[in-house]
Amino acid sequence: MFEALFTLEDMRQVFRDSGPTGLSDEEEAKFAARLGTLKEIIQAIEKGEGVPGPVRIAGNIDLRTREEHALNIQPIQAAGRLSLEARKAVISYGDGYSTCDQCRKPFRLDRITHPAIGQFHLDLARFVNMDQARVVPGARRGFQAVTQALLGKGDSVIVSSLAHYTEFLSVEGVGGVAKEVPLDDTNRVTADATAEKIETVTRETGRTPGLVMIDHYDYQYANEHDVRGIARVAHQYDIPFLCNGAYTVGIMPVDGKAIGADFVVGSGHKSMASPAPSGVLAMTDEWAPKVLRTTAMVGDVTNRKFGIKEVGMLGCTLMGSNLIAMMASFPHVRERTTQWDEEVRKSNFFIRRLLGIDGSRVLSEYPRKHSLTKVDTTGSFDRVATTHKRRGFYFSDELSERGIVGEFAGATRAWKLNTYGLTWSQVRYLADSFEDIAHKYNLPVRLD
Repeated sequence: MFEALFTLEDMRQVFRDSGPTGLSDEEEAKFAARLGTLKEIIQAIEKGEGVPGPVRIAGNIDLRTREEHALNIQPIQAAGRLSLEARKAVISYGDGYSTCDQCRKPFRLDRITHPAIGQFHLDLARFVNMDQARVVPGARRGFQAVTQALLGKGDSVIVSSLAHYTEFLSVEGVGGVAKEVPLDDTNRVTADATAEKIETVTRETGRTPGLVMIDHYDYQYANEHDVRGIARVAHQYDIPFLCNGAYTVGIMPVDGKAIGADFVVGSGHKSMASPAPSGVLAMTDEWAPKVLRTTAMVGDVTNRKFGIKEVGMLGCTLMGSNLIAMMASFPHVRERTTQWDEEVRKSNFFIRRLLGIDGSRVLSEYPRKHSLTKVDTTGSFDRVATTHKRRGFYFSDELSERGIVGEFAGATRAWKLNTYGLTWSQVRYLADSFEDIAHKYNLPVRLD
């Protein structure tokens, strides 16, 4: 199939190399030769004669076929699989500034009408029930835009003890200081603990923190944190609240105003079936003048002005195939958020089966509220690893033989997986495979 796709691209290149008046005789012959090759490939596919070969891109880049050949339970990849329409968009809009073909004054990304990029910005804001939205190159750039606009040197930011490293870097980059809220005994951040941390930081520094930034669901356990309660607490101290929805926006319903968020950040490549890097920053109208402020700078020699350009966005942000693919996936993403309860049921089905293998534990909150889960198999699969010649890698070998990829290679103690997007038959196969491995190594399995 890849050979067929690449041959079609070879044929497409003939047109790109030709003039606008049509193909020359030489180009017609080249096109016909490629068409012949394509027919041969299709005939081989029809006969079932296709054999995986050493097909590479640019001579040394291996094909990525894990989504075609295996069940991928990689925690950060599951919800970032491109939709069919997004893959088509990448093919068509792969050229660098492809989104700028019909950019007209005022020369800003969110004002482009063809393709409907401007409308997409409005749709994104409505999607998370906020007033304004911008596409950004990943959630981290959303954090950065907010911290650059709101913070000064020495300002404190309240973050979770499970905060992603990019949250720390976005604070450090503006000279701020991250202050962590301790977790409760279930590894969650509560409103009370947040209030206590704000009081402590205010006493120690003499200044109220400039921002509270807490994950909706964190990346380590995928536990649900009390973002609504935390938002109320932040506002009681007159502090803006940023809800990090990197693992929620695009897979489950997220209502920013119901949460009480001033900012909602999402990740396109983690949770919106989009290529990396991509993401969204949404906000209320109250904060837009600061975060989306336009430049007032004037050139001292040329007197040039760029007043329509937004400083925090560096003018335009997400361009080309990444943006168009994000747009192409959006109808699919919007629809799949309505099926979130089903995804959670699949997650709990698998975890129940895993817990039936003696010695296995779940480290995330349980029953699960998310498809990403941290598990501990120290008492089960790691018991085999202690005496196996391949150590923990035996487990990766066993999963790979069954067409399952994405677990941390060699991990048999604490590790993460994500069942998002798998069909029920695939989830059952996944559970059966774990039980098969347990049976093979004489690990007790409890049947419900």
